[in-house]
Amino acid sequence: MNITNWGTWIKAALIRAVRTFAEAMLAYIGTGAIVLGDVNWLAALSAGGFGFVTAILLALTGLPEDDGNTKNVEG
Repeated sequence: MNITNWGTWIKAALIRAVRTFAEAMLAYIGTGAIVLGDVNWLAALSAGGFGFVTAILLALTGLPEDDGNTKNVEG
């Protein structure tokens, strides 16, 4: 990744992080709730936030979506 691909990298990293946030929240909600009133929303948001931060940190090591070819990034 060179300096001209920062926009592509940021877009790919944010897409991955938002997906990870949603997956972590869904996993937390699905394991402990029978009805929506039973969901500990603070804990679910915390799990999602942790997933978001983890995805961004892992993206620093490299994204397969950002191989220099902008057509690989969804949007």
